[in-house]
Amino acid sequence: MPARRATVFAVSPWDCVPALLTVLQFFSLVMFACLWWHLSWTWRLFGLGLYAFSVGWNLNSVAHNFIHNPFFVSKAANRAIAYLLSFTLVTPQTMYRYVHLKHHAGNADRPKEFGKTIDPLSIYQFGGDGKAEPLWSYVFLQYFRDEDPFALARLIAVKRPREAKEAMREFWSMVAVWALFFLIAWPFALLALFASYLGQCLSNLSGYYEHLGGNPDLPIAWGVSTYAPLYNFLFLNNGFHAEHHFRPKVHWTKMRSVRDLVRKDEAADQVFVIRPAHMLGFLDPRTWPIETQAAPKQKKS
Repeated sequence: MPARRATVFAVSPWDCVPALLTVLQFFSLVMFACLWWHLSWTWRLFGLGLYAFSVGWNLNSVAHNFIHNPFFVSKAANRAIAYLLSFTLVTPQTMYRYVHLKHHAGNADRPKEFGKTIDPLSIYQFGGDGKAEPLWSYVFLQYFRDEDPFALARLIAVKRPREAKEAMREFWSMVAVWALFFLIAWPFALLALFASYLGQCLSNLSGYYEHLGGNPDLPIAWGVSTYAPLYNFLFLNNGFHAEHHFRPKVHWTKMRSVRDLVRKDEAADQVFVIRPAHMLGFLDPRTWPIETQAAPKQKKS
């Protein structure tokens, strides 16, 4: 008997969870903007902190998994999710997808002979002597190292001109949504944009410990995993990061099976594993002895 063809979800019905969370997060942001003038500063600051955390959470769970496995069979439904993610994260999803796939192309590689990494997010890109750069410069400066939206669109257009046009539609739609937020409550919009930057920093903090202690030269050790149960529940199994880099197209619900498949090889190759959530990797004593170094400053000629 032939297998039934999927009609709604492309890979798994469990994707109804991140899809619903995408919708809820965006409309929570809209409600926050509409209620801004009626809230005390206590609630405003609480809401901004929650929004900042939600940006870091989404980038490392929902938006991340959507890149590798779009949720729906319907292209229109997937485009709708991409637009909602773009509005909420202040990051056009198609551009995020391009940068993230470059991350997988390089897998946190070290600089090559020409002095650059393939992976634009590599923790070694601004490190010195083959070491990762120091934590705090990566966390707070990485956001400003990305190409601007217009440059990213041009890079995408080299091989995928249609995607480049879609990326710019997401960008201008995002600008329009945030312009509306400014009209509704300009202090909200300004502070929420700063909160979204802090959320990006939280994502960078996670990204740092997703690779600090990994081995860029060994596919099974490209990432650093953590099997903290609550973290993996809330972040859609993002803790299985070595497994994810080894098999990036495997759906988030199947990461445990990938771990079972490669467990012996991971042990043999001493794959680095930390105990806490990635964003709390600095609390794990095993990360403390890992040397970091900033790249030497270029002398002005």
